[in-house]
Amino acid sequence: MNYASLDEFLDKAKPALAKGPLAIVFAEDPVEVDTTLRHHLNAGFAQVALLAPSSILVPEDLAKRVHIIAYDVHLDDALVTAVNRVIAAAPGIWIYYCYNAEYLFFPFCETRNVQEMLAFHTEERRDAMLSYVVDLYADDLDRFPDAVSLEHAYLDKSGYYALGRPDAANHNHPKERQLDFFGGLRWRFEEHIPVPRRKIDRIALFRAKPDLQLRPDFTFSDEEYNTYACPWHHNITTAIASFRTAKALRSNAGSRFDIHNFLWHNSTPFEWQSQQLMDLGLMEPGQWF
Repeated sequence: MNYASLDEFLDKAKPALAKGPLAIVFAEDPVEVDTTLRHHLNAGFAQVALLAPSSILVPEDLAKRVHIIAYDVHLDDALVTAVNRVIAAAPGIWIYYCYNAEYLFFPFCETRNVQEMLAFHTEERRDAMLSYVVDLYADDLDRFPDAVSLEHAYLDKSGYYALGRPDAANHNHPKERQLDFFGGLRWRFEEHIPVPRRKIDRIALFRAKPDLQLRPDFTFSDEEYNTYACPWHHNITTAIASFRTAKALRSNAGSRFDIHNFLWHNSTPFEWQSQQLMDLGLMEPGQWF
C-alpha cells in the first residue's frame, strides 16, 4: 500500500503496527531497493515498510507486500526522526531499521526466521540487539563503478576492533557492557569518514516502548538497550551486510578519485551465509540453538 507521508502511514496503518516485527527500509537511492525488501520479507518480518522519495519505484509484486511511504530521506536526521515517530506510535513491537543495499543476517538465519530469534531473545529478557554493520564492496570498480554487486561482493576478514565506550557522566570511565566497534572500509579509509561516523555498531533491532528515543549515533536513550549482552552470559548479535559505505565513498567527490580498488590482502568473497559471519567473529550466537 502507498502512503503520501509518514503521518498518513502512522494514521492508517495502525493494524500493521499492532504486532511486529516491523522492518523499516530507508532508500537513499534506487540501488538494490528490491533485493533489500525481498531479503527482509524472506527473513520473516511480519511487516516491511519502505521510506523513500516518490521517484524510487518498486516492482509490482513487492508493492503489494510492503508499505511504501513517501519520505525525504535526505533531511538531517531523517532516519532517527522517522524511527522515533514509529516508536511512539507502536509501543511493544520489535522494530528493525536499515538502508537500501543493507541485508540483515543472524545466527542460523538459513533455517530460522527472525520471529523465532526474537521470541528466544525476549525469553532471555532482552529488549534490544547489537548489530555490526559489515562493509561489502564489489571486487572490480571499473566493472561496478558504484561498488555494488551481489554476485561479486567482498568483505574484510580481519581488521576489526573494539574500544571501551567512555561515560561522560562518570569521569569518562568505560560504560558497563558497552563498546564502540570499528573496522571495514570506515577504518581503512577513515580519512574520508567523519569521526562520528566511523563506528560500525548499530542497535538495529529493538522493542519499542514509551519515551524510548533513538539517537543520531544509533544508540538509545535507555542505556541497557546499548549493551552487547546481559550481565550473565553472551547474547545473540546480528550483522548487517552493507554496501552503503562503499557506495558513499564512490559517489562523494572528495573520495571517488582517490579510491581505485577496495580489495586488499584481507579481502574475502562474501558467501551470503551466517556461518561465515560467525566464523569471522562478526556475529555472536550466544545461547541460541
